[in-house]
Amino acid sequence: MNNELKRRDRAVNWHPYTQMKTADDAIPIIRGKGTYLYDNEGKKYLDAVSSWWVTLHGHAHPYIAQKVFNQLNTLEQVIFAGFTHEPAIQLSENLLNLLPENQGKVFYSDNGSTAVEVALKMSIQYAYNQGKAKNKILAFKDAYHGDTFGAMSVSGRSAWTQPFGGMLFEVIFIDTPHSGNLDDLKTQISNVADETACFIYEPLVQGAAGMLMHSAEDLSELMKFCRTKEIILIQDEVFTGFGRTGKLFAAHHLSEQPDIMCFSKGLTGGTMPMGITTCSEEIFNAFLSDDKYKTLFHGHSFTANPLACTAALASMELLLQENTQFAIQRICKQHSDFTKILNEHDLVENVRQTGTILAWDLKTDQGTSYFNETGKKIYDEFLSRGIIMRPLGNTMYLVPPYCITYEELDFIYKNIIKVLHLFLQQK
Repeated sequence: MNNELKRRDRAVNWHPYTQMKTADDAIPIIRGKGTYLYDNEGKKYLDAVSSWWVTLHGHAHPYIAQKVFNQLNTLEQVIFAGFTHEPAIQLSENLLNLLPENQGKVFYSDNGSTAVEVALKMSIQYAYNQGKAKNKILAFKDAYHGDTFGAMSVSGRSAWTQPFGGMLFEVIFIDTPHSGNLDDLKTQISNVADETACFIYEPLVQGAAGMLMHSAEDLSELMKFCRTKEIILIQDEVFTGFGRTGKLFAAHHLSEQPDIMCFSKGLTGGTMPMGITTCSEEIFNAFLSDDKYKTLFHGHSFTANPLACTAALASMELLLQENTQFAIQRICKQHSDFTKILNEHDLVENVRQTGTILAWDLKTDQGTSYFNETGKKIYDEFLSRGIIMRPLGNTMYLVPPYCITYEELDFIYKNIIKVLHLFLQQK
């Protein structure tokens, strides 16, 4: 039966980020519960990466499931142009209450990449609606904001984007800030400030780039400078939002407030797709006009889908519970303690942590790269041990769901050390 599912899958499905000619057969998963996923042969896998960083409270959470079931029997979908509904109103109210005080309006879409597209369009049209020609964009080197064309354009140029290089719009890429380069960054920005519409950035952690991290203090200083130059700040919290950094949002580590924020991934607790872009009243007001051509012409068929809104509301309820907040801090503490062990290992370098996100690099002859062949070997070894880890090349990381127990996380740590020793012996 297991082989039959694999055969059927290979016959019809094209999997993401996968070279289908050389890839192993996909593992058929038939159910999930808590931190575990189960295949159709009964083997269970501890999900150490929250199924691509989306699952906050574990798989098939009964509270979220019941809320979605109830909503499904009431209203499953309605066009959001000219209509509204309680779940969307309530979700917007609840989210805005948690965000920096300048965030005033919510725009719904369907995933993180499109949340970024909306933010970029808001920024460019904000200037356009006021008769200003500001079409340059600042972004960090090695950024990742999604795979649609606008999101690709503001992401770092790489092998991923090379086939589309001539079709991506120009972006000014700058280094992430640190105490030694802030003056140089300010000079760079000053030289293009009059033409620059926005600065888009992943706060504190650049996930897909290899869990690269920078300090809240340095980012705040850069944000403050951009604000003096009237450059709109777009904060991409698709990955860092909803507790991943140890606080509800990366914004809560910063002394400056963004103008626009992007959300997805953990927004619905990993239950279903949804994207959100929030903005300040100042941004929103630039689109208010008797001139219909100043409208933000953007939308999705499933904008503010009632089921997704309901899942997000249930997930946020769980997130704000005392036991969840305690679990987040406990995970942070366990990670911090484990970094001391990792730092002593001969095969490990560049150990880094932000909240519940822990990452480190393996020393290899190939250097640090997404295409480092070590990643596949590590992935397979952990799968054989019943743990799902998905290294970014030779960068290993943990982004566990908040329901993970002390014992389960300790089990992962112990296997990490065993695997490191195994690879050390093979060198």
